Amino acid sequence: MPTTLTLDDDLAALLRSAAQQKGQPVAEMAFSLLRTALGKPTLVSPASTPFRIRPHQGVFAPNVPLQKLNQLADELDVDAFLARQKS
Repeated sequence: MPTTLTLDDDLAALLRSAAQQKGQPVAEMAFSLLRTALGKPTLVSPASTPFRIRPHQGVFAPNVPLQKLNQLADELDVDAFLARQKS
């Protein structure tokens, strides 16, 4: 729900400073502070959830030239780009 708040200049400066120190947008910082003040838990944003890579053992088919995989990826990128340009 979009809502406009008018903040005193000193409060707005404190909010901007706190957001900058945490590397967050001012609005996100304001939401977090309001939730804390109202006793509601802070929502976890997807960006703060760690990304995990689970490696696995892969095997290529016989006779696949591994040194040409980058060339194949480049060709597929070019084909996809050209297809987007046509549409």
